[in-house]
Amino acid sequence: MRHMLFTILATVAPMTGFAEQDPRIAHIVQDHILPRFETLADASDALANSARADCTATSDALRAAYFDAFDAWVSASHLRFGPTEIENRAFALAFWPDSRGATPKGLRQIISARDPVAMSASDYQEVSIAARGFYALEYLLFDEGIRALGDETYRCTLTQTITADIAVMSHAIKDDWRTDYAAQLLSPSGDEHYRSDDEALQELLKALSAGLQFTGDTRIGRPLGSFTKPRPKRAEAWRSGRSARHVALSLQSLNELSRMLAGTDEELSRKLGEEFTRASTQLTDLNDPVFASVTEPRGRLRLEVVQQSVGRIRTLVREALGPALGVAAGFNSMDGD
Repeated sequence: MRHMLFTILATVAPMTGFAEQDPRIAHIVQDHILPRFETLADASDALANSARADCTATSDALRAAYFDAFDAWVSASHLRFGPTEIENRAFALAFWPDSRGATPKGLRQIISARDPVAMSASDYQEVSIAARGFYALEYLLFDEGIRALGDETYRCTLTQTITADIAVMSHAIKDDWRTDYAAQLLSPSGDEHYRSDDEALQELLKALSAGLQFTGDTRIGRPLGSFTKPRPKRAEAWRSGRSARHVALSLQSLNELSRMLAGTDEELSRKLGEEFTRASTQLTDLNDPVFASVTEPRGRLRLEVVQQSVGRIRTLVREALGPALGVAAGFNSMDGD
């Protein structure tokens, strides 16, 4: 552990007073946060390279690279603070839910007009965030209506530009963590965002709590709709068959973060692990990649059971983990006004 600690210290800005810091913070920064954004940057590079090699929507290699990069984003998507929030990067990478249909509308306008903005990744940063990122790319690769618009050459160029834009944002997030933001968490001084270890721990607890809320209320709650009006087509990334996968990836990442926060409290770590395992097993047993079964009473009930399990984890985090840390989760960047 000591060798790994000095490795991370060498990659971030100089810091003081580290020896007195809560070791959980360094563990989370080094072994949870930084590796996820490193993976995202690498996978996004591979996606952009794949699009340059073959940008046709049906390319197996392109779709495989898209799945890998999307996996990397979902696995890091609960870390919505610091570098992911600069210039709305998180929303530009992943504009969802899209209740007003802004993503397909934006893409239709760009494709129909053969907008020259698609010729340059730097220019494309100026378009609406709804027409950028992984969900816009999903439409280009998997939506029959969008794939029929305009001509293939232009759509191909647009695909290459969006993947390049994803790579640029992913590297910007990784670089900001490496050169600046990790140091702020590792050595809170009050000069920037954190005045103490407690504030750094609160930020991490907030990320965990918000991630659970988003998974339970949005990733699962949106397709559930109501009993009389289920909404399977409101599931996340259903066009590419990834709805349940996103829940599974989120639970995996949040499980890791929760147990890192629990630290040496073995009993609390065990309880958290059991609750996450229960929810993940229930999701696997559902065997419904896009939550299409919510239209049937039995399928709906089984997904509700998963949602309830996520809710129990949130309760455990609020009532046991937060007090054990001595902090509360507070508000998060996705809360309403």
